[in-house]
Amino acid sequence: MSEAKSLQVSIMGREFRVACPDDEQAGLLEAVDYLNKKMLEIRDAGKVIGIERIAIMAALNIAHEFLTTKIGGGFDMAEIKRRMNRMETVIDQAMSEQAKLF
Repeated sequence: MSEAKSLQVSIMGREFRVACPDDEQAGLLEAVDYLNKKMLEIRDAGKVIGIERIAIMAALNIAHEFLTTKIGGGFDMAEIKRRMNRMETVIDQAMSEQAKLF
């Protein structure tokens, strides 16, 4: 594995510096592009407001995609959807309470 170097990436117009080995930079840039597209899709749908909420929903969507691919047809899709809906409700409640702090 090569030495990690700092790489600057942009997600939804925000700049981030990420340490990454040279031989993994292409994969990291592909992941950044994928995440950025997912977050923009969520933002453009207009149902989720706030960068933190958009990031959480993108993470949930990507995790769901990953689990679907990893596990295949061996799980109850309806149960996963119910659990995701419950998580979204909890996140929305937590974020609305946090908004009151500002």
